[in-house]
Amino acid sequence: MKHILRISVILLLVTATAISGAFLDFFNGRSDGDNIVLEWKTRSESNLQRYEIQRKAGQDGDFVTLSAVSPKGSNSLYTFIDRSAYKASQSVYVYRLKIVESSGSPASYSNEITVSHSVSSVKRTWGSIKAMFR
Repeated sequence: MKHILRISVILLLVTATAISGAFLDFFNGRSDGDNIVLEWKTRSESNLQRYEIQRKAGQDGDFVTLSAVSPKGSNSLYTFIDRSAYKASQSVYVYRLKIVESSGSPASYSNEITVSHSVSSVKRTWGSIKAMFR
């Protein structure tokens, strides 16, 4: 009986791995003074279409998709630099990854991380001026 139970648990784990899009080792974020740097590492990726980086300002805002990143394969390290954080006056951002699978299954989400980011008004104004001439 224990043998059958053990085989059932192993089959369940193998099935869950094959169906789900990604298992993350970590998802971190930090301010480097100018931008916010997000990093995540995957343990496994299967049936994965893309990651969507989502951000909301403060705790009460709505998540907005900033960018999409194509999967690189299992055991990959990803880095995304949020260069648009200087534009807002908000100093606390919440990020998450939306994990979109190829099979059309409902998306799953990473844990939410909070990053404090302080940008001077001079930097914010200068960034806005540069954007006008692009």
